[in-house]
Amino acid sequence: MALVSRYNKIDIMLVCIGDHFTMGPKRAADAVKLVDPRVAIPMHYGTFPVLTGTPEMFDRELKQRDVKANLRVMKIGETIELSE
Repeated sequence: MALVSRYNKIDIMLVCIGDHFTMGPKRAADAVKLVDPRVAIPMHYGTFPVLTGTPEMFDRELKQRDVKANLRVMKIGETIELSE
């Protein structure tokens, strides 16, 4: 993760936060801090009980680390358009 920002500036980072099978909110916040994207979008959470990470927990962890990325939580079925 630390090397990603050395070679490229990342605008948008999709981040697994569910825990158990993926990173949880703490490790995800560490990853975002290392990559330093403009926007962080959490994913892979809340689909079944074993995935305990939440966007609220992720937001708290980002704030504790003083991460500057904007948190963008998408709604189920929502689409966003990315421009170059």
